[in-house]
Amino acid sequence: MVDSIINTEHINPLLNDIMLAELAGVVRYTHYSLVITGPNRLPLVAFMQEQADESLLHARQAGEILTGLGGHPTQGIGSIEESHDHSIEAILRESIEHERHALDLYRQLLGLSENNSVYLEEYARSQIGQEELHVIEMNKLLRDYT
Repeated sequence: MVDSIINTEHINPLLNDIMLAELAGVVRYTHYSLVITGPNRLPLVAFMQEQADESLLHARQAGEILTGLGGHPTQGIGSIEESHDHSIEAILRESIEHERHALDLYRQLLGLSENNSVYLEEYARSQIGQEELHVIEMNKLLRDYT
């Protein structure tokens, strides 16, 4: 019945990928909040904790849509690559790369949903805007470390 609204053959696996990437963000940003040191530690820890909380919210949103469209969420998280360099610059660069990956996934969702589902199209656009803002903010933070 859901297939009569939108073709879920490509949408559901992509929503699953989004959910996995966002859950990886929860782990990534929580890890960063624990390993950050130095004079700017407190505001950066708070920032990373906010990013972890937001990633969990985004994972839940993607999972709710996925299950609403008849899909089944994978148990697990996406891959997390880490350089083991805990300098602020390295953490911010890794974070930007993570956000760009999420941005790419949401753009793929937008491409699949455009002119097919107003709800999914608006959801994808909203998430793209949020991910773009994250990249902008992290690039601004990175300026002090490069």
